[in-house]
Amino acid sequence: MKTSAEQRLNNRAFRSRLRVAIKEVRAEQNKEDAIKRLLHAHRLIDKAVSHGLIHKKTADRNKSRLALLVNKL
Repeated sequence: MKTSAEQRLNNRAFRSRLRVAIKEVRAEQNKEDAIKRLLHAHRLIDKAVSHGLIHKKTADRNKSRLALLVNKL
């Protein structure tokens, strides 16, 4: 029970970091900075998939949408 409670907190913290990283990419106006933030967000998304927090196809969809957004800048 203690382990699952600790894991739940870790998952919440990681998911929060993931959401913040995605929002930072969307809010960025400078293309060079957006690319840096995009790479960071991609790493976090891939880690979330490997930890089982999000589904692989959800991750692919998020990465694709972020890349399209950055390419439009």
